[in-house]
Amino acid sequence: MTFIKFLFTKTFLKHLVFAGIVLIGLVFLTLFWLKITTNHNQKIVVPELAKMSLDEAENKLNELDLRFEILDSSNYNPDFPKYSVIEQLPRAGEYVKEKRKIYLTLNRSGYVFVKVPEVVGKTKRQAEPTLVSMGFKIGKITYKPYIAIDEVLEMYHKGKKITSGDEIQKTSVIDLVLGDGEGSLKKELQNSDEEIEKEDEGE
Repeated sequence: MTFIKFLFTKTFLKHLVFAGIVLIGLVFLTLFWLKITTNHNQKIVVPELAKMSLDEAENKLNELDLRFEILDSSNYNPDFPKYSVIEQLPRAGEYVKEKRKIYLTLNRSGYVFVKVPEVVGKTKRQAEPTLVSMGFKIGKITYKPYIAIDEVLEMYHKGKKITSGDEIQKTSVIDLVLGDGEGSLKKELQNSDEEIEKEDEGE
């Protein structure tokens, strides 16, 4: 029997049909397995965790079969409770699959401490941007006699004198004492007037 004739025999056709059925079955089984292992079309809405404590957030995520990981943060938001969730990724309302890890950022207990920069001897125009860029706020500005106008002579925080290198909380208010630009000139004029008066009296 030739090969071509064998292709049209009942035996070959039966085997061909059987092989086709087996192949189709394998395809369906593979698709079904992929659907189960990849959670096809299974979506979970990420809950809103903002302002929740870590325990509350953990319980909420466990209920939805989601995991979490805490990210380090140096941020502090006074509008949120201490150690509560201030950021999350993915964001609330997004769709994820079960076992997805949600990254959480917790609020600090307070503002970080920052070293006061060296601004004494600089002008007000130079000092203010430097302090603000470090996270400080400029408070009361006062003047005292000094030859250089607007030169920073002293810094105070809550009434206490501070110097560069001191550590105070970020967003703290710093009061500045500046030179009035007339200090030495006034003294010289006063001394000169006194000398003239003495000379006049001597004559």
